[in-house]
Amino acid sequence: MSHHSKTSWPEVKGLPAEVAKDKIQDDRPDVEVILVPVGSAVTDDFNTKRVRVFFNKAGNVAEVPKIG
Repeated sequence: MSHHSKTSWPEVKGLPAEVAKDKIQDDRPDVEVILVPVGSAVTDDFNTKRVRVFFNKAGNVAEVPKIG
């Protein structure tokens, strides 16, 4: 699998958000990784060049990050 075909990162769930961001950027340098606190309002548009990483109060990834 080429790195450009990876669309989700279940392996980073529970990791610190910054660590997850680095891992996703290593896998997909072509996408923008955005750290978002859980519960934040976000747009519902789909963007193939964006990955949102939702993190909890402890700063850990709360959901599986995916393209969109």
